[in-house]
Amino acid sequence: MHHTPTHTPTLPATVRRLLLAAGTGAALLLAGCASEKPAQNTTFDFGPAATTAAAAARAPIAAIVVGDVTGSAALDSERMFYRLNYSDPLQARAYANSRWAATPLQMVTQRLKSRIAQSGAKVLSVSDASDGVPILRLEIDDFSHHFDSQADSHGQLVLRASLFQGHKLIDQKTFDRKTVATSPDAGGGARALAGATDTVASDLIAWLATLPLKKE
Repeated sequence: MHHTPTHTPTLPATVRRLLLAAGTGAALLLAGCASEKPAQNTTFDFGPAATTAAAAARAPIAAIVVGDVTGSAALDSERMFYRLNYSDPLQARAYANSRWAATPLQMVTQRLKSRIAQSGAKVLSVSDASDGVPILRLEIDDFSHHFDSQADSHGQLVLRASLFQGHKLIDQKTFDRKTVATSPDAGGGARALAGATDTVASDLIAWLATLPLKKE
């Protein structure tokens, strides 16, 4: 029996080179995708609450109830916000790869409690409150990194404080503090906001000293 030989057609050299190049490129692309790692998030907090001359001022209150700081829903997450005041100040932007270690509401609450305790007052929780002990309620209106230009920025904290005693409002005051950022990035904003928070804490303690509280 006669067998007809099988013939495999030969591709032109130019086509073979193109196919080889395409295959090599695809392999390199896949290897590159496999080697890419997602950007790592950087986490910031306020650092230790070191005692300063301003923070060491003696509080005029023996004991005070400090409620948890409240604010907008945006401040109840770990996102770090900034605003481009020179371009679009109405838009709050979040840093892509930088986060707070806790929510700003939690961090400001803890910092203010620490500073008031450093001043000598006994800081109590709402559940520990007793009759006659002053109650401090706090609300944040702004807590963000503001850019006045591409190079100049500051951290700003706007906080409203209300002091009650015996279900009576003693006084209310809004504190607005800005601290210049040392660098135009998330790290600079974090340091500036920590500084603004410490300054507001000192202002808050000084304000408490001026209020007419009843001795119980």
